[in-house]
Amino acid sequence: MVLNMCHVNCIIFCFKNLSREDIEGKKILEIGSRNVNGSVRPIIESYKPNEYIGVDMENGPGVDVICTAESLVERFGERRFDVVISTELIEHTRNWREVISNIKKICKPNGIIVVTTRSYGFGYHGYPYDYWRYEPEDMKNIFSDCEISVLEKDFQGPGVFIKVKKPSNFIENNLSNYKLYSIVVNRKVKQINDKDFRNPYFLRLQLKREILKIGKFVFSFT
Repeated sequence: MVLNMCHVNCIIFCFKNLSREDIEGKKILEIGSRNVNGSVRPIIESYKPNEYIGVDMENGPGVDVICTAESLVERFGERRFDVVISTELIEHTRNWREVISNIKKICKPNGIIVVTTRSYGFGYHGYPYDYWRYEPEDMKNIFSDCEISVLEKDFQGPGVFIKVKKPSNFIENNLSNYKLYSIVVNRKVKQINDKDFRNPYFLRLQLKREILKIGKFVFSFT
């Protein structure tokens, strides 16, 4: 799991689609909660939840518990939270199936899940890693075992936002064969192998990113 790179459209989406009724007196978990350039936490806490826990793999502002997204169920147990929020995280998790499965499992039946992430066309942004791009159709398929309340594009991004309700009779999707677009290999794949990080396309992406970083550094001193 990586630090939270939440931007203004993510905050607006949560503000518009999470009501006081959704939050007040409830137990909330934010995954990837380290605040770097903005956070939904002040909005959520203004609705007076019973409990708000922010988790991330590194300590920092907004982090209450250090925990990876792959270890959520082990750390908290299943059916623990009324609302689970993940902003700008899942594109950075190599094993996206396990992470999304954990998100679903730690959510209580009839609980709410809110996820924001990036879509095809958004540039490579490894903090420290960047693997996947999700389209609205992907999110619709991935969360078809839940009741989708809101599903919309972030046209400024590009990206996608979703709010779902976990049904009381929840039966989890089998996503083992689902292919997702990976920015590492520039195509849809089931998984990424170690050798994929040495392919010419990905090496060019990394080189371009380093050149841009050097350019920004030089510009800051001119």
